[in-house]
Amino acid sequence: MSDAIPFLAPRADVLARRARIVADLADLLPPECLVHEARELVPFETDAFVSYRRLPLAVALPRTTAEVAAVMRYCHRYGIPVVPRGAGTSLSGGAIPQEDAVVLGLSKMNSILEIDLPNRVAVVQAGVTNLNISESVSADGFFYAPDPSSQLACTIGGNIGMNSGGAHCLKYGVTTNNLLGVRMVLVDGTVIELGGKALDAAGYDLLGLVCGHEGQLGIVTEATVRLIAKPEGARPVLFGFESSEEAGACVADIIAAGIIPVAIEFMDKPAIEICEAFAHAGYPLDVGALLIVEIEGSEAEMDATLKDIVEIARRHAVKTVRECQSATEAALIWKGRKSAFGATGRIADYICMDGTVPLSQLSHVLKKTTEIVDHYGLRVANVFHAGDGNMHPLILFNANDPEDAARAEAAGNDILKLCVDAGGCLTGEHGVGIEKRDLMRHQYSEADLAQQMAVRAAFDPGWLLNPSKVFPLEGRPAQ
Repeated sequence: MSDAIPFLAPRADVLARRARIVADLADLLPPECLVHEARELVPFETDAFVSYRRLPLAVALPRTTAEVAAVMRYCHRYGIPVVPRGAGTSLSGGAIPQEDAVVLGLSKMNSILEIDLPNRVAVVQAGVTNLNISESVSADGFFYAPDPSSQLACTIGGNIGMNSGGAHCLKYGVTTNNLLGVRMVLVDGTVIELGGKALDAAGYDLLGLVCGHEGQLGIVTEATVRLIAKPEGARPVLFGFESSEEAGACVADIIAAGIIPVAIEFMDKPAIEICEAFAHAGYPLDVGALLIVEIEGSEAEMDATLKDIVEIARRHAVKTVRECQSATEAALIWKGRKSAFGATGRIADYICMDGTVPLSQLSHVLKKTTEIVDHYGLRVANVFHAGDGNMHPLILFNANDPEDAARAEAAGNDILKLCVDAGGCLTGEHGVGIEKRDLMRHQYSEADLAQQMAVRAAFDPGWLLNPSKVFPLEGRPAQ
């Protein structure tokens, strides 16, 4: 499996100058901001897509935008590839380096620079963790809406790179809907500002282009993000169904009725059992699928919304309806959901897919996903953001068995193709990285890909930024 997805061949001239490059970087950065010994490079050889790994040439850990710019100017001048890295939580291989690349990590840039409550914005460095933003404004009655399951560790810079979402983004939107501005260093070291504290900036929407760029258009060093007032109340409710197909159909009908809860999260029976054994959240174990539906507002509003949702659920033979009765119970319910990936990792190796489908196709895609995984002789646990159709099937396999690993990767590719064929897309929030790179032609025509690559090349003509990612290696412009 480790050889199934190819990388670009390392640039021989860069490898030959490694000692000189390390010495030059040492002139630009203090000792604690440069990693170059082989043993110390190992933690940076992969990200959360652990099936693939490469040791980088060196790792730069700048503390300021000026230091980022200095490193970028140097690498641009000498044709050295750069791989941006946040916390390394990418599930698509977006931060995996290659042997001729300098990894530019932003973990030391972890300060909250400004909290502006009158304007409901925060200005943060790219290395600030997602959860830290909400924790910093919670006492004042605000929060930052995007909440990936890895929010304890993932950073805002990585969230911007992948346009991350999370459970509560059904109502409040993903990163692009909550991002107002960035400071970004271009490939040649130029520092630019896009957007700001205003809700809409003048000119072309370059900020929308940057959000989701997977580290190929520049290095985001600071971000201005929206803060949202906490609701008067919030209540998660568990709905248990006989089958995944019934649960999927219920989700489609809830949204079709014009009801937009804060979150609708899905778990099938394997995922329920895995998460309950880890978190002891009180999930029902006698159901085939579970929805976590969170509603918010005043008590009267929540009661009225819940009544409507229960009526819809009854049309799909709901077996269990369990309302949260306390803050502790609510925390446990969400602990179980947000621990799903880690809890699954305790029992097996897995690949987490990230296809998105129209809600009307949820039941069909869930059924076909099971058939695909069964065909390869594997197991799957489905846990995902059902409200916006962002599926995360976890394909379980044995990483020490090359044939098992190859089957898991093949099953994952078939599931992603299924999502596209059902009217969806290859990724909802994890990005393309290397994982989905060679499936891009299944979704896009050659003309589509050429246009996207032309936009990328306008920012980085030499393809130095994250060069092995996103676009198929064949058909790229000659460098």
